[in-house]
Amino acid sequence: MWHPRINGPRRPLVVDTGIALAYLACALLLGRQDSREGYPSLDALGLTLTCVINLALVARRRTPVTVAAVVYGVWALYVALGYWPAVNSLASLLALYTVAATRPLRTAVAAAVALGAVWVYAGYAAPDGSVTAAAAMAVVFPAILVRFGQSARQSERRGERLAELTRQLRAERDENARRAVAEEQARIARELHDVIAHHMSVISVQSGLARYVFTTAPDTARTALATIESTSSEALMEMRRMLTLLRGRANGGPESYEPVPGLDELGELVERVRTGGVPVDLIVEGPERALPPGVGLCAYRVVQEALTNVLKHARPASAVVRVSYGTHALRVSVTDDGAASMRAKASERTDVAPESGTGHGLIGIRERVRLYGGSVEIGPRPEGGFQVRLTLPTSAPSGREGAGG
Repeated sequence: MWHPRINGPRRPLVVDTGIALAYLACALLLGRQDSREGYPSLDALGLTLTCVINLALVARRRTPVTVAAVVYGVWALYVALGYWPAVNSLASLLALYTVAATRPLRTAVAAAVALGAVWVYAGYAAPDGSVTAAAAMAVVFPAILVRFGQSARQSERRGERLAELTRQLRAERDENARRAVAEEQARIARELHDVIAHHMSVISVQSGLARYVFTTAPDTARTALATIESTSSEALMEMRRMLTLLRGRANGGPESYEPVPGLDELGELVERVRTGGVPVDLIVEGPERALPPGVGLCAYRVVQEALTNVLKHARPASAVVRVSYGTHALRVSVTDDGAASMRAKASERTDVAPESGTGHGLIGIRERVRLYGGSVEIGPRPEGGFQVRLTLPTSAPSGREGAGG
């Protein structure tokens, strides 16, 4: 198993080299002391074995089992040659701890048994040593080191799992942020489509009318130009409001704009479409009441898109907008009676592909309605023309409503 802290490429190597040199210095200082137990002083061979045992610790993080085997084997030889075992005992303990901290328990236990065997042998070979004391230390010290080493290994593994979970959470957070941005971009695109498509359709129809009757009916041309002026002003006002919201200055910006449109502005919308040459009847059923802003905006945009489609695709035709306030739901329908020659166009309006450049308004209607938990039916009528029927929940229902809501 590769551990970043244990097996880092450069810094841990420098640290381990420093530790190995420090251990070697301590061993050499201890070897110069008189043990008073009859051990000989360190000679050239003893110094060489001591250097091998302690300098092997440089590679303890990369190959801990191999280093432990080298340390134990050379230490056993060192003891067999009659040198003082305590000189290199610290290096053997560190080698065992490294194995326990980086390898499974069974490997750590095997290394502890090997260390204990060398320790018992050192007690047996000591001139005045006690095998019992050496055996006790051979059990206690390795057991403690294995326990602490395994705890460090478990902590390291927990740290790695936490780091992986942190990476996953960050990835999920970034993905959620990207999804939120995409949804916001889609919402903005729908709003821009609703504002621009409707108002530009009215402006296009009225400008064509003004050009057609400019010399023959000046009063009609002036009325058309006035409609173009009011429609363009309203479009600019809505676009300014959207830009204000995007800049984060909707509450307390330097300029004050009208709130988002709702069903109370359907009369102005219908009148604007009438001036475009499409007779529209507005029928309201049930007691009118205040609706959540999102529901009102959704219903308004659906009616706006449906009437814009009538204005663009179904003339000559008349339309009926019916708004029904139910107990727990709002029902809105927009129907037109396009001529028989327009029924093909009506069918075309339901199946048009996005890549053809049209049909995005109908897609936007479905997405907007889905956002507020409603349902919408869009399609041609058997008797001719086209219909859009919308149902939006306005509160949590206590029971099923009838068809009339």
